Amino acid sequence: MTNPWLKKNPFMSMWLSGAHSVASSARGHIAAEARRQTTTAIHTAARDGFAVWADAMTGVSAAKRRKRR
Repeated sequence: MTNPWLKKNPFMSMWLSGAHSVASSARGHIAAEARRQTTTAIHTAARDGFAVWADAMTGVSAAKRRKRR
């Protein structure tokens, strides 16, 4: 006698295929967003670091005085 629990279920197969498709799509979207945020953080840190060093090298400029009338 064959075990009924081991028979293939076409409805379960279709449901799992759909679930795997949704999970794969979500994983791709999450990975892309993480990549975008990482790139943004790296660019921001590089820009801020450059600004700090550039300001340190140029020094602080004196404030311009107004002429009295």
